[in-house]
Amino acid sequence: MSNPAHFRSQDLAWSGRPAYDRHVESIREQASRTAERHLAGDLPRRWCHVRGVGAKAEHLSRVAGSDADLLVAAAWLHDIGYAPEIVDSGFHSLDGARWLVRNGWDIRLASLVAHHSCASYEADERGLGQALSSEFPDEASAVSDALSYSDMTTGPDGQDLTVQERLAEIRERYGPDHLVTRFWRKAERPLLEAVRRTESRMAAQPM
Repeated sequence: MSNPAHFRSQDLAWSGRPAYDRHVESIREQASRTAERHLAGDLPRRWCHVRGVGAKAEHLSRVAGSDADLLVAAAWLHDIGYAPEIVDSGFHSLDGARWLVRNGWDIRLASLVAHHSCASYEADERGLGQALSSEFPDEASAVSDALSYSDMTTGPDGQDLTVQERLAEIRERYGPDHLVTRFWRKAERPLLEAVRRTESRMAAQPM
């Protein structure tokens, strides 16, 4: 696949469902069931976080318009790459996105997972930036912003946090010299911008 850099959300069609189980259950249900199957048993704390992110995305879904199902499904699946049976490169965003594509999920959904919460900065730290950008386009949209917001205002146990509290928690958990802490220093500004855009969109929505 050629490197498409950034694309607008309308540049790729969103089919709304993975290739299997069509018309059996909603994409939101399929995503939550898939995440539970792969995370709840082996990674219960990660599953608590994912449940919180999924619930927050449900609350934010009105800012995504016709892409509401896409946002919620991506929220449920954003950390699927941590599942032991899915880990490959060790970079969860890329591993999860690749697994989703292999298993028939929509490329746009997989791309949101690949790039969630400014993952390109972590990819660069890991020497996987070219692989990420060449395999999965990075969209700039209300959906990608809301996905980052949902992830970065939800703590490791599913609790609500401000984005500043979440970043502080990550730094404390990993330590000052860890790769994750290094990439967050670089990603903080664009992440805060995504959070602010989402807050502005939510404020503009009718109650």
